Amino acid sequence: MAARFDSIELVVTDMEASLRFYRRLGMSIPEDAGSEGHVAVELPGGVRIQFDTEEIMQSFSDWTPPQRGGGHRIALAFACDSPTDVDTVYAQLVESGAPSHLEPMDAFWGQRYATVLDPDGNSVDLFASLEDTAPQG
Repeated sequence: MAARFDSIELVVTDMEASLRFYRRLGMSIPEDAGSEGHVAVELPGGVRIQFDTEEIMQSFSDWTPPQRGGGHRIALAFACDSPTDVDTVYAQLVESGAPSHLEPMDAFWGQRYATVLDPDGNSVDLFASLEDTAPQG
């Protein structure tokens, strides 16, 4: 029997704040889910993202929060339709209170790229190909 990838799990400090953040990125999450300790959402393609509160994790294991202040262990990446959309989504998230980690830039690997932090400090990357915006000649 082979294992198959099924889901991504995020342990969150404030369920409602985290769900509100990911709704702004287009995830279809029920509005009444914020009071739950566990929320699972199926993403396009069948993979699920699951959110668990710290309290839920501690209810069945000796889980402790990771130390903050260093690099990140996980990053979620969201594709945007255009470089302009990267800038727009980045600005909307920062205006709504998400901390900026990396302002939008044209990266050497050919993408418009930016990073914000979710309510728990996880990196959320926004990107779009620069290829479609290259001068034709």
